[in-house]
Amino acid sequence: MFETQYEALRRQGVSRRSFLQFCSLTAASLGLGSAGAKDIANAMETKPRVPVIWLHGLECTCCTESFIRSYHPTAKDIVLSMISLDYDDTIMAAAGEQAEEALRETMEKYHGQYILAVEGNIPLHDDGINCMPGGETFLEKIKHVAAGAKAVIGWGSCAAWGCVQAAKPNPTKAVPITDIITDKPVVLVPGCPPIPEVMSGVVTYILTYDRIPPLDRMGRPKMFYGQRIHDKCYRRAHFDAGQFVESFDDIGAKLGYCLYKVGCKGPTTYNACSAIRWNEGLSWPVQSGHGCIGCSEPNFFDKGSFYKHDTTVVPPGFGVGIEGTTDRVGLAVTGAMGVAVAAHVAMSAVSQARQKKTNKTIGGEE
Repeated sequence: MFETQYEALRRQGVSRRSFLQFCSLTAASLGLGSAGAKDIANAMETKPRVPVIWLHGLECTCCTESFIRSYHPTAKDIVLSMISLDYDDTIMAAAGEQAEEALRETMEKYHGQYILAVEGNIPLHDDGINCMPGGETFLEKIKHVAAGAKAVIGWGSCAAWGCVQAAKPNPTKAVPITDIITDKPVVLVPGCPPIPEVMSGVVTYILTYDRIPPLDRMGRPKMFYGQRIHDKCYRRAHFDAGQFVESFDDIGAKLGYCLYKVGCKGPTTYNACSAIRWNEGLSWPVQSGHGCIGCSEPNFFDKGSFYKHDTTVVPPGFGVGIEGTTDRVGLAVTGAMGVAVAAHVAMSAVSQARQKKTNKTIGGEE
């Protein structure tokens, strides 16, 4: 069996102090608090590194590109200290038959113990001929590897929903992994690509608690997909005030107004982009001036233009008042302003009348 995660860190020269700092920061990033830090430390000190097999179906490898850019915990910390990445046909040093032999050895030696991570979806056209890694169809490969897995992680919207490859007319008949893997615990981590810290956070949770995290009704971890992007967007105040960008070169765009009218899907998209952001917390699409395209939601590629909004449909969870559609919000704000102006005029008139009466009374007494 593998050495523990803590032993691997110590072997690399990591001090006890640095190890505890790592556990605390990781727990904080997952919202687990001080108790979570203790759980992570205990798991890393006592549990062996978990073998992981990472497969690639129909996809563009953007999930791997995202994962290796995680800054807390870093991909290096996860790959070298927290897991044993035994097979990844994209990044592993071994090639060809050496790689496939490593896969077979892991599946046999750690049957029922390894985690299967899947990036990409599964084409069913002509029995899966459109994706053939290592000389066999991906359809057969994923069935074979999933049979001995303890749990499955679906990286990205390709694995979770089918994404671009499954968009109409879907010539390869691509399907998400849950259409094929039906007898294993599966956690889906959608996004195109997912946020790297979300990916590393899911891995850390599974390694710490030996179970997949609590999921929403779509199979996504609630800790990262429990709120709409809209809920924590820094432009939310402009939405509530009825201040919207009408075109990407108008004054509203320069002033940082809400991007909903130019297609932002933040009000209907569940993800942590507005809280965690990208590139070590530096920025995210909305901050750069582009609306959310809803890439972590099912079938986002087939839901119409990325640059138009629906004025007739109220997003889930929005009320009839200040959280109605943008047009309703605009009317509500305009109406509220009219009422406020009218009230101000009326109060001013009453105040002036009272003042005149007071002055007259005082003048009469004098």
